Amino acid sequence: MTGSSDDRDGRTAITGGRWWPTATSRAALFLCLWLVLAGANAADIPAAAAAIVAATWTSLHLLEPSRSRRSPPAIARLALLFLYHSVVAGIDVAGRALNPRLPLHPGFVAYPTRLSRGIRQNVFTTLTSLLPGTVPAGEENGQIIYHCLDVTQPIVADLAAEEAALVRALYND
Repeated sequence: MTGSSDDRDGRTAITGGRWWPTATSRAALFLCLWLVLAGANAADIPAAAAAIVAATWTSLHLLEPSRSRRSPPAIARLALLFLYHSVVAGIDVAGRALNPRLPLHPGFVAYPTRLSRGIRQNVFTTLTSLLPGTVPAGEENGQIIYHCLDVTQPIVADLAAEEAALVRALYND
């Protein structure tokens, strides 16, 4: 198979036009990771090359190149939003834990995501699982179910803001 072909969910096949730029950027990332973990030593070049080739090949087969354009400014905004929510939620959780009355209103909240099932929804639930006070607990009727420490908080609005920031950062098709 040569040239560009699309599979059913819109991703470019591995033999398509996005293969070389994606492979090159992933190999560069794996090289940086190798240098951070093992350092720069001339004797390690054969092992490093083999590890980088194997990691790049594996990553291309497990996560094929897509036509989505990544936006560095949107990724930076997503990181700052995540940091902000993490600090605010962490302070809130710590305050509740240190309060003798332990003001908790635990429960479950259903969030109707607009992201397609699969990788995109998994990235979103992974991102939101890192925020204190909410944990993805499953899926029901196409909605993600979150266990929350305080269901009186604007959880759905916060999740919608996180989802919108994620879409702007990673999924501008």
